[in-house]
Amino acid sequence: MLTKAIVALIFPFVLVVLFTRVTYSYIVGTALTAALIIASYLKGYTQFDYIVGLDAVSLVAGAIFARKMNRKPNHLNK
Repeated sequence: MLTKAIVALIFPFVLVVLFTRVTYSYIVGTALTAALIIASYLKGYTQFDYIVGLDAVSLVAGAIFARKMNRKPNHLNK
């Protein structure tokens, strides 16, 4: 049970960052990760309600990190 909680905190974050690096868009990376998480819920791979909350927290944290990572520095915007 503790292992599933740790994976729920790490896996969505890493997926958002990975998909953002591949697609160059944090919105697409977040949407792809959310789609994968929703598909796993619909298939019944989650047994506990708190795992859903941990996935959501990790997804939001990954989206915020990916948005900041994907921005260009101000001196390059000229």
